Amino acid sequence: MKEFVISEVKAETAILVGLITKDQDEEKTTEYLDELEFLADTAGAVTVKRFTQKVNGPNTVTYVGKGKLEEIKQYIEDEEDNDREIGMVIFDDELSAKQMRNIENELKVKILDRTSLILDIFAMRAQTANAKTQVELAQYRYMLPRLQRLWTHLERQGGGSGSGGGKGSVGLRGPGETQLEMDRRIILQRITLLKQRLLEIDKQKTTQRKNRGRMVRVALVGYTNVGKSTIMNLLAKSEVFAENKLFATLDTTVRKVVIDNLPFLLADTVGFIRKLPTDLVDSFKSTLDEVREADLLVHVVDISHPDFEEQIEVVNQTLKDLDSADKPMVLVFNKIDNYHWVEKEADDLTPMTRENVTLDELRRTWMAKMSDNCLFISARERENIDHFRDVLYRKIRELHVQKYPYNDFLYPSEEEV
Repeated sequence: MKEFVISEVKAETAILVGLITKDQDEEKTTEYLDELEFLADTAGAVTVKRFTQKVNGPNTVTYVGKGKLEEIKQYIEDEEDNDREIGMVIFDDELSAKQMRNIENELKVKILDRTSLILDIFAMRAQTANAKTQVELAQYRYMLPRLQRLWTHLERQGGGSGSGGGKGSVGLRGPGETQLEMDRRIILQRITLLKQRLLEIDKQKTTQRKNRGRMVRVALVGYTNVGKSTIMNLLAKSEVFAENKLFATLDTTVRKVVIDNLPFLLADTVGFIRKLPTDLVDSFKSTLDEVREADLLVHVVDISHPDFEEQIEVVNQTLKDLDSADKPMVLVFNKIDNYHWVEKEADDLTPMTRENVTLDELRRTWMAKMSDNCLFISARERENIDHFRDVLYRKIRELHVQKYPYNDFLYPSEEEV
């Protein structure tokens, strides 16, 4: 009997390319490429090689210099000779249409930039009609200036007003429209349609928010993959999709949560990320409305990430862009069970680095800065969760009494009895 051979589906392989500039040193570039590798992994690609180049700024024609592009091309050809085909090259910044076209002509493989990779993950994660519409709008906005690259073989006009016309022009003379113009028109029509659809969804969402009753609204915000959905599941006892991947959450989920005698609404939002194009923030306006309408923000931070302070800055800047930076906020440092530090030797006289800071020292520093608005927890291991609930209860109770002074709680608390 013939045996069945099950062959594994090979994941696409990817090369990452980043620049070291005067504004972005080698350490920062490595961190950005680590994040890009995680994005590629989330999208289903395996990174096999990284290329970096020290330059003053990106080359307007090919992003990297001519020599570096030749080096990447040589590596791709060598890998192909050894039957290890490279599926794509991913660049750490957004590429212009010209750069993308020139690089693709030179390397002859699929070229992606950071934005198109994020959009690909968004398209993969989108579940609801709202999220799918937002992703489609963002993709069309990204595609519009890059149409030339997609349709270079169809740039010639289908008809023309010239008398000669050449071969195959009989019956096609007249006011012509190139394939490029046609596609641009179709995409602009589609963008208008999607915007109208999002306006309708916005109206529905606004109506839903109005019908939620007299409850305080709390929104979980933070960088992507810091544990917002895990905290949501812990507090709301719900089953929101949570995974150790970037952008596991793409649809805002709202749940009613009750702590002791106090009911409130908790929203799990889309995580933020560095170098997120403004077009995407615009497209996800209706998702981020939950943040705008929240009474209290719970800013979740992954303290085990080596670059968590910059992630805090990215989130604060995005909140500022959404006019939500002045809202009451609780800073929650998550994943304390995953925090690692390197102890310095007693005779080591070199300056102390971030790696040498213990969790207790970090706690003291942030507690001194934020006082009561700062917590250290582990959602997965359920460390300090009771203290987190107490702080949350106290903060929400204050807001509830201010907002709804005559609205009684579910039952009198022990202090009131």
